[in-house]
Amino acid sequence: MKKLIEQLKRRKNAIILAHYYAPAEAQEIADYVGDSFYLAKIAKKSTADIIVFCGVAFMGESAKILNPGKKVLMPDLMADCPMAHMVEPGLIQRMREKYEDLAVVCYINSTAELKCQSDVCVTSSNAIKIVKALPNKNIFFIPDRNLGRYVASQVPEKNIIINDGCCPIHASITKAQLLAQKKMHPTAPILIHPECEPELLEISDYIGSTAELIDYVAKSPLDEFIICTEDGVDYKLVTDNPGKKFYYPNPHPCCMDMKLNTLENILSVLEKEDKEVFVDEAVAAKARKPLDRMLELGR
Repeated sequence: MKKLIEQLKRRKNAIILAHYYAPAEAQEIADYVGDSFYLAKIAKKSTADIIVFCGVAFMGESAKILNPGKKVLMPDLMADCPMAHMVEPGLIQRMREKYEDLAVVCYINSTAELKCQSDVCVTSSNAIKIVKALPNKNIFFIPDRNLGRYVASQVPEKNIIINDGCCPIHASITKAQLLAQKKMHPTAPILIHPECEPELLEISDYIGSTAELIDYVAKSPLDEFIICTEDGVDYKLVTDNPGKKFYYPNPHPCCMDMKLNTLENILSVLEKEDKEVFVDEAVAAKARKPLDRMLELGR
């Protein structure tokens, strides 16, 4: 199956992008593996005719918005991110009316419609940098409350208003689960994603995006770690760090939407080119502005 996928990629001038949370088999076959920011940059620079995006819906949308002339395919169009929809209709406009000098900062984990109403997009890798760079005093951070709270703690000079959305996977991890792992592995540092609840961040040793957690492990002289993010990251950690051990909250944080990106689905979509991502041209034009601004400010 992998051989056939490679043949189809070459014949159709296609590339496969996979998020760190996609299944190991998808990461293994992908041309590029990374977090949302890295994959957005790759999609923007790509010379491929076809982009197969092993992620969830908002990622495919973003790739299409940045590459309107390319065909963007998803292995499974049902792969979605609940958090991407977690902003109450009309709330952004009400916030603009309530606060002067307001910038709407939109986590890239959001729908194209939410991006249209925003001033700039961010990822967990660049959110702090971009919020600091904005001239606005008031920031409405959507849709994730936990990343918004973390950014607020790091940029106290801004008035950051938090929306009440969350990643169900990260938000479901409990302090008790984390402490149980720490009890079993007392010398292992806790590395955590900022989409987790604040009480978990308080007992962690390092807070960072998925890519930053991976980088931390690679540079660390330690040989065991407690990883507090979606368990798809284990493939990259184990591959790049032979001999190091990784422990996760029990049960493992697992996004079933990400796991829809199977080899079978990748092969099928390359053969049929039938699960194409479409974004209305008017919506795409508006949503492209905050994405382009993210790429500019995030350099």
